[in-house]
Amino acid sequence: MGIFINKKMAEKYSFRLQKLERLLIVKNMNRTGNSKENITYQVEVNVFYKNYVERIRMNMCNLGGQK
Repeated sequence: MGIFINKKMAEKYSFRLQKLERLLIVKNMNRTGNSKENITYQVEVNVFYKNYVERIRMNMCNLGGQK
């Protein structure tokens, strides 16, 4: 579980990528390893909601058609 951003969206908007010290292994719902990729980068962004702002880190991975 975590907060994720699609790799294509991060590249499209030129987010500054931060390489993780060690990769995060992606697992499927049935706890088997995901054959597509593991997570090696994250981005740090500001999230705005009404008058609230929070800086969060998002793990970058391929989310298919999801942003």
